[in-house]
Amino acid sequence: MTDAPAPRPPKTPRPQQVKKIRREVSGWIVLDKPVGMTSTHAVSILKRLYNAKKAGHAGTLDPLASGLLPLAFGEATKTVPFVMDGEKAYLFTVKWGEETDSDDSDGKVVRTSPNRPTQDAIEDILPSFLGEVLQVPPKFSALKIDGERAYDLARDGEDVNLEARTVIIKALKLVESDEASATFAAECGKGTYVRAIARDMGRKLGCLGHVTALRRTRVGPFSEEMAIRIEDLREAGEDGPDSAALAECLHPVETALSELPEVRVADRDAARLMNGQAVILRGRDAPANLGPVYVTAGGKLIALCEAEKGQLVPKRAFHLPG
Repeated sequence: MTDAPAPRPPKTPRPQQVKKIRREVSGWIVLDKPVGMTSTHAVSILKRLYNAKKAGHAGTLDPLASGLLPLAFGEATKTVPFVMDGEKAYLFTVKWGEETDSDDSDGKVVRTSPNRPTQDAIEDILPSFLGEVLQVPPKFSALKIDGERAYDLARDGEDVNLEARTVIIKALKLVESDEASATFAAECGKGTYVRAIARDMGRKLGCLGHVTALRRTRVGPFSEEMAIRIEDLREAGEDGPDSAALAECLHPVETALSELPEVRVADRDAARLMNGQAVILRGRDAPANLGPVYVTAGGKLIALCEAEKGQLVPKRAFHLPG
């Protein structure tokens, strides 16, 4: 006769994980991103800080770079394209004598030169970089080739060939220089790569070059005066994600639309636009120009519309509290 097996002890029930309820948060944070942080990481930090349902950024800023990274929460994500299409300003430093595979100091040196440019030589080439210019993006960029990111292909050792594109450089000024490097201020349009400007200047000067420091100082309607550091946001959020101090750091959704005309409508017309119906405007209320406008009612953002032949055609509606 064998002994019966001892009964198994009852399983201890696992505590149920309570799903964290995210908050409806809408507005913009103009983050002063530090060097070394990715744009994606910055979004995750602030999304957690605000316990927000939805967040994203308006234009990637490389880990090497610091400066303005506009982050959109909630309804502000509908206005991201208007920020990304806006002009941008940068302050950047170029080291002469070396070209890297990434066109910045994070990459591997692929060519060297003993030549160094004079200040006069640098000043002489700057006009050739202004206006509409053809620019080949860096191999280490987020552009896609057959569905794959260029930087992924480049890291895998594949030969990356990107087509030259027309970009607009509004201003390019020499701030200071010495024998080894030079610092520049640039204002440029959508799709312009500062790393490519540095690479092309080095080639034109016959000395080669790459970016060693980069700071973005303006993005569309957002300026450095509006920027805030992560440390200050964390301090503002010490009392929790719904603290008044944290809410005061947010800029209104319509801040991103400041370069568009504003059209004010009555509550009745606002309701029609919110339901996807066009509104006819006559007389002094009719928009003077055709194209995109943003519409408010009682000081509240209602919709993005196209002004067409005396009427407002809604494209995106906003659902903001108040």
